Amino acid sequence: MLPDQQEAGVDNACVELEHHEGFTTIWMNLPKRRNALSLRHMEELIEAFRRVGDSDARGVMLAGRGPVFSSGHDFADMAGSNLAEMRHLLAVCTDLMTLMQSIPQPVVARVHGLATAAGCQLVATADLAVAADTAGFAAPGGKGGWFCHTPMVAIGQTVGRKRALELALTGDVIDAATAADWGLVNTVVPAGRLDEACGDLLRRATRGSALSKGMGKQAFYAQIDLDQPKAYTHAIEVMASSSQTADAQESMDAFLEKREPKWVDR
Repeated sequence: MLPDQQEAGVDNACVELEHHEGFTTIWMNLPKRRNALSLRHMEELIEAFRRVGDSDARGVMLAGRGPVFSSGHDFADMAGSNLAEMRHLLAVCTDLMTLMQSIPQPVVARVHGLATAAGCQLVATADLAVAADTAGFAAPGGKGGWFCHTPMVAIGQTVGRKRALELALTGDVIDAATAADWGLVNTVVPAGRLDEACGDLLRRATRGSALSKGMGKQAFYAQIDLDQPKAYTHAIEVMASSSQTADAQESMDAFLEKREPKWVDR
C-alpha cells in the first residue's frame, strides 16, 4: 500500500509508520541489522502498536525493510547481559506480543524474507500473515546453545506440538509453502504480489463494524486457551452483551430490511 502519510519518531528510528486509506503499516526499519529485535526496537514497536491501537485506523500491517523480515533477538544487544537484564528484555518482548493481540484492529504480518526466532514469533503472534514465496521461517536456537524458549510459545500455539518441535529441535528453515501448510501463515503469493495480497486480506478482515470486529478479536483470544465449557461461558456473555450495541442492532435490521448497513461503531 502506498503511504498517504509517513512518520518516524526520531532520527534513525527503528520503526516508521505509514498511513494509507484508513490503514497503518508499522515498518521495522533496521535493514542493516536484519530488523533484529533489540530492546530499543521492541520498545519502539510497543509504542507504535499502542498509538495505532488508540487511533481510528481500521487495520495494521507489520512489515520489515531490507532483505529480511526479522532475524529475532539482537545478540549484540544481549551478549553479556545479567539475569535481571535478560528477564527484563524477554518480558518486554512478551509485552509486545501480548499487545499485538490485545489492540482492537486486525494485525497482518507482511513477510517478504526470512523470519527467525523472535522474528518468527512475530509472525505467529500476528492475527493474520501473508508470505512471499521468497520467505523462510526458522527457530534456529535448537542448532546452537540457546533454545528458542519464548518464541516457541507463540509458534507452538499456532502450528501445533509436532511441527513446532520439528522447527525447534532441528532449527531448520522451512519455506513459505510449508509454513502455509502448517498454518503459520494464511497464504503465499509471488513476491511481486505481496503488497496487493496483504492489502486485499487487510481490507477483507476489516469489513463491517470496527467495534464488533475489535470485540470479536479480543473475545477470541480470551477464550481460545480455555476448556470448552469455560470458552462457551465467556463467548455467551460477550456475544449477548455485544448484541445490545447499535451496530449489532443495525446489522440485524439491515439484513431484515434487505439494505446496506450504516455503522456507527457504538
